[in-house]
Amino acid sequence: MNILVTGGAGYIGSHTLVELLAARHGAVVVDNLCNSSRTALKRVEQISGKKVPFYDVDIRDREGLEKVFSENSFDCCIHFAGLKAVGESVVKPWEYYENNIGGTLVLVDVMRKHGCKNIIFSSSSTVYGDPEVIPVTEQTPKGICTNPYGKTKSMLEDILSDLNAADVKTGDAKPWNVVLLRYFNPIGAHPSGLIGEDPSGIPNNLMPYITQVAVGKRDMLHVFGNDYDTPDGTGVRDYIHVVDLAKGHVKALQAIEQGCGVAVYNLGTGKGYSVLEIVKAFEEASGVKIPYVIDPRRPGDIAANYADASKAEKELGWKAEFGIFEMCRDSWNWQKNNPDGYR
Repeated sequence: MNILVTGGAGYIGSHTLVELLAARHGAVVVDNLCNSSRTALKRVEQISGKKVPFYDVDIRDREGLEKVFSENSFDCCIHFAGLKAVGESVVKPWEYYENNIGGTLVLVDVMRKHGCKNIIFSSSSTVYGDPEVIPVTEQTPKGICTNPYGKTKSMLEDILSDLNAADVKTGDAKPWNVVLLRYFNPIGAHPSGLIGEDPSGIPNNLMPYITQVAVGKRDMLHVFGNDYDTPDGTGVRDYIHVVDLAKGHVKALQAIEQGCGVAVYNLGTGKGYSVLEIVKAFEEASGVKIPYVIDPRRPGDIAANYADASKAEKELGWKAEFGIFEMCRDSWNWQKNNPDGYR
């Protein structure tokens, strides 16, 4: 298949490109490079030995997307492009709604105009809100999202599902096929150490903050809250190796090929680790001590969330293979070999 990968120069997008190319799919990248790097794509080409066509286009740019579609024929879009920081979304809600929702509306409009009505959407476990019961399954009701980032993911799930429902209702001969992949917490890096997570400015996610402390870029880790109802008081999340996550997207193409309609899958390991457990695991994997300080809770965060990912295993043959040691090891391997990221 030939795949349009929006946000393909980003953290998850670049790792997914490697796996798509390894599976002999074609890929074209659209990215505005606002929180990503052209260097990441060059590294993907180095790992894969294949060229990756790239367009420096924002998904809100209809004219730019029209050019991409006029010059290429796509079987499916894997849609990563979007702003993604929970904390930032709380203070910049308009930017998140305008970019994530507005951009996706432009994207799907151009897609359907050009006869490409297959999309794999980069969703998030945040759509479950603060779940009453964990682990969460795909049948767990979507909750009240505690931040605008999560709300954009939940709204876009509904929008994409409605596109399919409208086609089915009107008897469209070629209805939308939509796969919603609800990620838990991706960490780690490609084992080569050539690509990894390289956030702009102060990291919003735990692991890149830890690795930047380890490499000396930051003095200490800030742990947001130690008074949650968890074993050690710090937040518990389901951390998944980014390579496992990337492979999940390749597997999801099976559902598209089978005419899935709307399919939803959790991508996680099924095990939760607290912030302090991750710190300890990283210290063991790297041999580097991580100083930390406890700060107040961060707006929009919840106590705990982890996945039941058995549906993806049953229907797609996908299961996370890497453990927490490998996640920490590969994160450190990336950071120590790229102390300034891609810069």
